[in-house]
Amino acid sequence: MRKGNRWLPVLFWTLISFLTLFPIYWLFVISVKPAVELFSTPSVILTDVYWQNYLDVLGDRTLRGYMVNSLVISTGNAVLCTLLGFMACYALSRFDLPGKESIFFWTITNRMAPPAVFLLPLFLLLTQVYRIGEFSLADTRTGMILVYCTFNLPFAIWTLRPTLDGIPKELDEAAYVDGASAWKVISEVVFPLARPGLAVTLILTWVFAWNEYLLAATLTNFNARTLTTGLSEYVTTTGTEWGIMAAISVFTLIPALIIFSLVQRHIVAGLTFGAVKG
Repeated sequence: MRKGNRWLPVLFWTLISFLTLFPIYWLFVISVKPAVELFSTPSVILTDVYWQNYLDVLGDRTLRGYMVNSLVISTGNAVLCTLLGFMACYALSRFDLPGKESIFFWTITNRMAPPAVFLLPLFLLLTQVYRIGEFSLADTRTGMILVYCTFNLPFAIWTLRPTLDGIPKELDEAAYVDGASAWKVISEVVFPLARPGLAVTLILTWVFAWNEYLLAATLTNFNARTLTTGLSEYVTTTGTEWGIMAAISVFTLIPALIIFSLVQRHIVAGLTFGAVKG
């Protein structure tokens, strides 16, 4: 009876893993099948591999440009949000600011509104308010990085606050007694201890920016279009190129998997850091 009870969690998590990974497997199967075979004999079992869909994606200069845009925008936004969120949380954690709890709650309310609400204001800001002569932030990588900060910066502050609260203030005071400046305390004491939380914030904000579709599809035209918006170009009135769309989707998974594999050891530590305070 005890042996049977030990196998139940194994069977349960095996089933959960299968249900989670099967859509990814099916996506790969679609990406390596020609259109004729995909519609004539759809099968879960993969027999022949048809790599032409991937070659078409890699050979398309437009899609390669979209991929570069996605990497630049996502990385720039993640780094900017993580650094600004760290500095904001340091101020909220270390200084007795009046109404700081209200400020902290107000930041996360910006994340509660649906992105569609911000489309028109952001469009007018990029095309009119931030326009200097012929220069405009509309359809630029810089503009999209700032646009994503509207939603990802509040999330970064909310994620990093427990991390900064979990670092004792006594460490700062000891460093000040030893003659350290404020910048040294931040860069050499607090920042290294906050690395697990910073890693989690960096990866989550990066994924949010990488996967975003609505804002990128509305606020970009060609120069700053991302890879996710490139999927819509293969849905036409004459048909849908499912194989190429699946190949593009696989390409969008690869960078996220690489980044997760690099920082996975920090994820659990970062999510639980500061959860228990003495």
